[in-house]
Amino acid sequence: MEPEPPGPAPSPTPPATRRTLPVTVRCALRGAALAASLALLSATVAPAASTPAVTTDAAAAERGGPPRTLKVAVSQSVDSLNPFLASRLISTSVHRLMYEYLTNYDPVDNRTVPGLATSWRPSADKLTWTYTIRSDARWSDGVPVTADDVAWTFRTMMTDEAAGAANGSYVGNFREVTARSPTVLVITLRTPQATMTALDVPIVPRHVWEKTGDVVGVTNDDGFPVVGSGPFVLVDYEPDSYVRLRANPDFWRGAPGFDELLLTYYKDGDAAVAALRKGEVSFVQGLTPAQARSLADEPHITVNDAPGRRFYALATNPGARTRDGRRFGDGHPSLLDPRVRRALFMAVDRDALVDRVFQGHAVRGEGYLPPRFAAYHWRPSAEQRVPHDPAGAARLLDRAGYRKNADGQRIGADGEPITYRVLCHATDPNDKAIGRYLQEWYAELGIGVEVECLDNVTDPWTAGEYDLAFDGWSVNPDPDFVLALHTCAALPESPGVPGATDNFLCDRRYDELYARQLAEYEPDRRAELVRQMQSRLYDTGYMNVLAYPNAVEAYRSDRIGSITTMPAAAGNIYGQDGYWSWWSATPARPYRPDGGAAPGRVLVGLAATGAVLACGAGAVALRRRATVDDRE
Repeated sequence: MEPEPPGPAPSPTPPATRRTLPVTVRCALRGAALAASLALLSATVAPAASTPAVTTDAAAAERGGPPRTLKVAVSQSVDSLNPFLASRLISTSVHRLMYEYLTNYDPVDNRTVPGLATSWRPSADKLTWTYTIRSDARWSDGVPVTADDVAWTFRTMMTDEAAGAANGSYVGNFREVTARSPTVLVITLRTPQATMTALDVPIVPRHVWEKTGDVVGVTNDDGFPVVGSGPFVLVDYEPDSYVRLRANPDFWRGAPGFDELLLTYYKDGDAAVAALRKGEVSFVQGLTPAQARSLADEPHITVNDAPGRRFYALATNPGARTRDGRRFGDGHPSLLDPRVRRALFMAVDRDALVDRVFQGHAVRGEGYLPPRFAAYHWRPSAEQRVPHDPAGAARLLDRAGYRKNADGQRIGADGEPITYRVLCHATDPNDKAIGRYLQEWYAELGIGVEVECLDNVTDPWTAGEYDLAFDGWSVNPDPDFVLALHTCAALPESPGVPGATDNFLCDRRYDELYARQLAEYEPDRRAELVRQMQSRLYDTGYMNVLAYPNAVEAYRSDRIGSITTMPAAAGNIYGQDGYWSWWSATPARPYRPDGGAAPGRVLVGLAATGAVLACGAGAVALRRRATVDDRE
């Protein structure tokens, strides 16, 4: 399904083919990250001018050269450009470029740093939080950003359940949100909430959105430019074709380095790699090991292979249900038996998947949160760990009463051979490759597997019409969002209606632990509760985390002179917890425009970034510029 404490040190990079960045680029990256952090902390940017964003052509004319466009190849379709509804990584990444959040994460070490809020303080009982909203931020139409915009965004999510589809877990505990003045925001809570400095919610302009009448009905793609406060402005969009964003010259941190960011859709990964080679795009993400190897020695191409912020799992349908307990969907009833789920878990060789499918560009999966987030990462004890034991899995199924017939097929309670449908993303080569291994491994148990690779897995997933599904989310430095996906409160209100749930899980013990971690401010005690939640999730067997894939991506160094990774040491570029990569990206010198039109269809125009970095003689100069959340 497609789905953000202080940042821990990144985990070591697993053995993988890695191309070292040139010294000048590495120096520039360090300088970009450091300067971005200083800019965040000091917040000394001059107030933005009260004028609409200039066009790319005007900026180019002022500079005396052609428009500088950063073209990024992507494969995932946008689910919605409405920030109240979007959950896919591509969509939330675009929203981070369009809209500023209250706070952000430092690109160096993931700690919380200012966004629209320059400072914040809780009351003694931690039930009232007061934020100072910066006075130097403006919407792209020239209207000042105020605390009233923030309050209206949060209140809309609090009072309209549908508007909380994407991020409602953040405001579920809010009692009241008020704007005391243009620069003072006050949030009152029902109980203490540890995520008050990590509210990963795009703040929208009240003067635009309140006129819509129905915020959930807004597509946000029927009138351009779209008013925002981030480093880029959405100026054009064509579904499964492209998203085009232009640099916002009045962004409070400073304008990006590129005039325009264009996300171009490539359903076929090999076609995207070919476009990178030909210079039709400047950046490609989601590379397979073979693609990464083929690019390693290409001139003017840099491959970045870093520990990722995602987990990759096989999710089991636990029986789709609504919040009030109504059942729907058609998940196989045998999967409600914990012995069956454990047997399926035991039949999967995760080490083999890391070696054969990811070819070392991943870490073996265990807990729900990736090892990159060391403070929260959990690993089962030797006694708790589910072993890879196909023979043991077969015996477990026998004891559970699911025995083989004369043809070697396991028989369900209905007397029919068991065959599971596995939802697969058509654009993900890992889904397809691992699906073939599941067919082989489960066949040895006498269980059939039908791998259903679809362009749109959302509809059958929401309807509960699947048995197993390849699942994955990008995790934020504060993991509350992905943890909330498995609470009972996240279940949909009505059958087939999208809710905040990932996999229809509802477990009272898990919910109890979730409530406790949300109210715990002491970092070590909260981290322990989060680890207990992962332990509980592991034991239920509904989420078999197979691997933590690396972020394997490549860019043209003759187009992109420098770009910020997150975290600074061994970090990713695409899908960050913020807008740092595209905001900080600077054109190579001399700048060479991308050539030709990208083959296939164009997708998302992510905003180009602007930090002019020069590294030499020990001096680094930054022209200011800086995630799902995101999520996926």
